[in-house]
Amino acid sequence: MADVRPFKAIRPAKDMVHLVASRSYVSYSTDALRSKLDENPFTFLHILNPEYNQEIQSKSNSVERFEKVKEKFGEFVRAKILIHDQNDSFYIYRQIKEGHHYIGIIACASVEDYYADIIKKHEATITQREKVFKDYLKTVEINAEPVCFTYPNHAEIDAITEDKIKDVPEYDFTTTNRVRHTFWCINNPDTIHSLKNYFGEISSIYIADGHHRSASSALLGKELKEANPNHNGSEGYNYFMGYFVPESNLKVFEFNRLVTTLGGYSTNDFLTEIQRDFNLSDAKEENFKPQKCHEIGMYLDGNWYCLEPKETILLPNDPVNCLDVSILTNHILAPILGISDLKTDDRIYFKGGLEGINALKEDVDIGKAKIAFAHYPVSVEELKTISDRGEIMPPKSTWVEPKLRSGLSIYSTK
Repeated sequence: MADVRPFKAIRPAKDMVHLVASRSYVSYSTDALRSKLDENPFTFLHILNPEYNQEIQSKSNSVERFEKVKEKFGEFVRAKILIHDQNDSFYIYRQIKEGHHYIGIIACASVEDYYADIIKKHEATITQREKVFKDYLKTVEINAEPVCFTYPNHAEIDAITEDKIKDVPEYDFTTTNRVRHTFWCINNPDTIHSLKNYFGEISSIYIADGHHRSASSALLGKELKEANPNHNGSEGYNYFMGYFVPESNLKVFEFNRLVTTLGGYSTNDFLTEIQRDFNLSDAKEENFKPQKCHEIGMYLDGNWYCLEPKETILLPNDPVNCLDVSILTNHILAPILGISDLKTDDRIYFKGGLEGINALKEDVDIGKAKIAFAHYPVSVEELKTISDRGEIMPPKSTWVEPKLRSGLSIYSTK
């Protein structure tokens, strides 16, 4: 059963939280990142970019660079920009975005649960990325961005959450992307005890977003355990920070595909090839968005088409190859366009569903892409089924909301 625990968070001073917490580092363009760093001395991005504007800089992904991150983090703590809680707590975090309420609990997940497959995975990880991030975590000794987990709704956990959010929040701020963030601390010993027990009744939790962070934390925990002759299970490295969102509050969006080539085919010949395995119809819409599973939108030469796979290619007993993203790869991208490795082939790129259907159309209209494919999102049930079977989804199958802020809560592994 799941081992989910409270911890003593390191988090922004109340009057600085809106300045400290940032979007994930990788979500910023070069210009936007530079602007943030120039304008805001308190942003967590300065911890992640400790040598900003310095002439001599250490090598990227080097231990020296990681040590600089750790030093900058220490500066923020000493300046009381970041404060260390004195008591173990669970933390409720809510985002309100475009009318949708995302709410969950920030807590610690167990490395042992990861290896015991209580924590379920649906995405393959890259060994080199695991190692780099493991080395980073080993040096800096903090988790600053939680892994996003989901779990089946639990009535008692939901009740505790609903009761707590009636209180005045510890943090309440709105960011420039019009997302409202609210945050509550649960440090009552009886409530903490109840939450630990209720989570302990859950047989499986699922990684929704953060497979590499999970894998790297687990790899580090295993390494440090094996190197510690006095290991007793209570050490900080046995856990890593997660955001536990009940299924009803998780939103899975699609990842759409854009391709820069027709593989030497004319438009008519390409459409003929597609119709071997798909029923094709003119969508007759300016921006066509699939409304159900096994409905794929295709934009080509100024026209939207609806593709529906024929019964002969559907594999209802194979949850991975029955996904629309798999059907597209197996019956169009690979055999017709010669694109089989979605991770490395530079003829294909991706846009998350939140960017909108019009963004696909625009890229084709300006010639950046030759063809766009729009998907219906994978369901939480499909994600769980694939995870439970120990299988792996194709790359870029899901875009999960909410996306958490870096530096809003920090877990020390020391």
